Amino acid sequence: MDRKELQSAVFPDCPIRNILSRFTDKWTLLVLYTLEQKGTQRFNDLHRGIPDISQKMLTITLKALTDDGFLTRTLYPAVPPKVEYSLTDRAKSVMPYLDSLLQWSIDNFDAIMADRKANNESK
Repeated sequence: MDRKELQSAVFPDCPIRNILSRFTDKWTLLVLYTLEQKGTQRFNDLHRGIPDISQKMLTITLKALTDDGFLTRTLYPAVPPKVEYSLTDRAKSVMPYLDSLLQWSIDNFDAIMADRKANNESK
């Protein structure tokens, strides 16, 4: 049982642990942001758009977001198979909040990095 499954089992009615925790992993915000900015994407396009994510982690993240209803996975009958991912209405409804958080991160990045450096140098 992984950490998120354990949290869900221990705190089944807690929206912070069960829903918002999805956004706190390393890749979810980047995947959602990329799809918001570029629209519907195929797996390889997403992988190119987030070059430091492994194929395995992208697969895991896409599956989790699809399972939670944040992404639509559309499979087209073609050879080779064509699969596209797009944001659902649920994902679109949360994006203004995530965009605010992302903008806050950009606005405060330099100050936070300076504080980290100053605190690390004082140790």
